[in-house]
Amino acid sequence: DRVKNITGLVELYGRNPCLRELVNLVVVAGDQGKESKDLEEQAEMKKMYSLIEQYKLDGHIRWISAQMNRVRNGELYRYICDTKGVFVQPAFYEAFGLTVVESMTCGLPTFATCHGGPAEIIVHGVSGFHIDPYQGDKAAELLVDFFEKCKEDPSHWAKISQGGLQRIEEKYTWKLYSERLMTLSGVYGFWKYVSNLDRRETRRYLEMFYALKYRNLAKSVPLHADGEIAANGTK
Repeated sequence: DRVKNITGLVELYGRNPCLRELVNLVVVAGDQGKESKDLEEQAEMKKMYSLIEQYKLDGHIRWISAQMNRVRNGELYRYICDTKGVFVQPAFYEAFGLTVVESMTCGLPTFATCHGGPAEIIVHGVSGFHIDPYQGDKAAELLVDFFEKCKEDPSHWAKISQGGLQRIEEKYTWKLYSERLMTLSGVYGFWKYVSNLDRRETRRYLEMFYALKYRNLAKSVPLHADGEIAANGTK
């Protein structure tokens, strides 16, 4: 998907000679085994091939199709981790950022978009790094700075890796999630018990919404002779 900005990652990598000299790029996205019927995906894949050719990335990039197997995904994170690499999530926007949590759980230093959930998951410079997908050159410079520091001081990689692990342990384990969910459920149950908002006010709000919006929309939808709603000329 364009919003995932995978081609943006390839472009920022291709545009920065220092970054290309320091590391190779592994991209995991799409399915090269079959032709996509999605026009957006077709355009992104075409752009990907174009960028690889434009920046002469043969020998610098490995493009792997999206992985659906969880065990294999875990092994992929760990392999990059063992080679002292990083994980980059360059999306224009990410609602939560499950892959960010996955990579940090594997001890992989993570660079992720500053727009959306990852901005809360990562503490910049402590448990990972925020990048702005709209400023690819700055993101590339941040990556170069990290890898150069790691060359000078190998403990720097371990420091960020450990910071990510600690952040997950403090905020994003299943135990913490379930406890938080139960607390919110209890608060909601009590609020619902003592409040009338769930009754008269909510009903009035829904009736107003229907009268102002949905009633007119419903009238505009054509019906078949038997009364069923028509959609795109079919029942």
